[in-house]
Amino acid sequence: MKIYSAKQLQEADKITVENQQISGTELMERAASLVFEQIHQRLNNAEIPIKIFCGIGNNGGDGLVVARLLVQNGYEVEVFVVNYSDKRSQDFLINYDRYKERSNNWPETIKSQHNFPKINKGDFVVDAIFGLGLNRPVKGWPGELVKHINKSGAFVLAIDIPSGLYPDEAPRENTVIINADFTLTFQAPKLTFFFPETMDFVGDFQVLDIGLDPEFLAKTDTEARLISKAQAQLLYKIRKKNSHKGDYGHCLIVGGSYGKIGSISLSAKAALKSGAGLCSIFSPECGYQILQIAVPEAMVITDNEQHHLTRIEPGFKPDVIGFGMGAGTQKETASAFKKLLENTETPLLIDADGLNILAKNPSYLKLLPKKSVLTPHPGELKRLIGEWKDDTEKQKKVQEFVQQHKSILVLKGAYTFIFYDDEIYINNSGNPGMATAGSGDVLSGIITGLMAQKYDPLIASVLGVYIHGLSGNIAAQKIGYEALIAGDIIKHIGLAFLELFKEEV
Repeated sequence: MKIYSAKQLQEADKITVENQQISGTELMERAASLVFEQIHQRLNNAEIPIKIFCGIGNNGGDGLVVARLLVQNGYEVEVFVVNYSDKRSQDFLINYDRYKERSNNWPETIKSQHNFPKINKGDFVVDAIFGLGLNRPVKGWPGELVKHINKSGAFVLAIDIPSGLYPDEAPRENTVIINADFTLTFQAPKLTFFFPETMDFVGDFQVLDIGLDPEFLAKTDTEARLISKAQAQLLYKIRKKNSHKGDYGHCLIVGGSYGKIGSISLSAKAALKSGAGLCSIFSPECGYQILQIAVPEAMVITDNEQHHLTRIEPGFKPDVIGFGMGAGTQKETASAFKKLLENTETPLLIDADGLNILAKNPSYLKLLPKKSVLTPHPGELKRLIGEWKDDTEKQKKVQEFVQQHKSILVLKGAYTFIFYDDEIYINNSGNPGMATAGSGDVLSGIITGLMAQKYDPLIASVLGVYIHGLSGNIAAQKIGYEALIAGDIIKHIGLAFLELFKEEV
């Protein structure tokens, strides 16, 4: 699913009005009617006080349409017009008059902090104050109103985007944002719905298809895309019946150190479970017996050193190498990694201590084979590219990094971002139970296993992240978030692949 910018969506509105020969008011009616239908399905005429806060632009117009439809269906509705300016959009004015015609309870105008309405904990609040066009921080008494709503304890539903949140960039300093429990957004999710620092303001969200011009949407390129089941299906390679293990590649997992052999055990299992034909593990000597028992399907090669890596000489040419899980950052290990980089053109996946070694030795970055896959969590990323002030700056710095080093960067998080060149892919699978030790090692193994099968590194990253999250979802459905451990993700990789092509009931 494409993630359009505010400017692109505004252009889509304009093109839709022209091509479908409708007015902006009719398009607003269409969109807001879908919001009403979702509210109506959930409330089912329950006697719950509904308070709708409408700005004086088109987002406020949406709120007025919703209010009118709720009143027509017997709901108890109060409408408050947030009078932050003397300017009003034409569609707001039209729907203001339409609401007054249908309601005996005309909207109350809020002009200052002195006439904020009382909001009770059991109320249902609809936020339609500011929409996509907001380009400045919410301050003054409108900011105090946002705080008043947030403190109320009422259930808050935002129309299109929580007021105060920008669609395409992180919020600026000294702004306040509606803390929505649920957001009904039009046509496509907004980029900031997925930023770590802003996603909590959105709550759960649902995309409403309001019928914007399909040709315009199809032809419009976007910087970011959301990856869900439909997109993952398109990336999957169907296996031929006449095949053997050699057709699915030989991956090499390199890492481990004394007390950290479990990490490469998890990665190797995940690589095999994701379909790699063969898997070898290169570890310090202390890992030999552990790995032979823990992963009997894998072959094990060891360093002469007992506790950490001092060389990486597998004795064969693998199709892909996954490096860094549990490896440590000892000087000898870093030197062995440098030698590996200098002497291989084999695609690499680099995780954990491999990333930390790169951060300590930036000159190694010049040795990376093209389209190497780096899989940091935010802490590892900071060591690699430096600090950032907000998610927008972080995104820019990562994009500069991957363009400079011709690499792919998988930034792990609640929504994992995959960066390549000027493209961003955002994963939509996974759950909070996956915030557990070893989960990242499993992800590295899945991507490595897919790369072994000749998936392009970018496709392996996008599909691998989705399968990883889907495996975690299936496991969590059975055992819950708290009990979920990394091994459970591995156990359910097969079911995740099956789920890709399971018909929706």
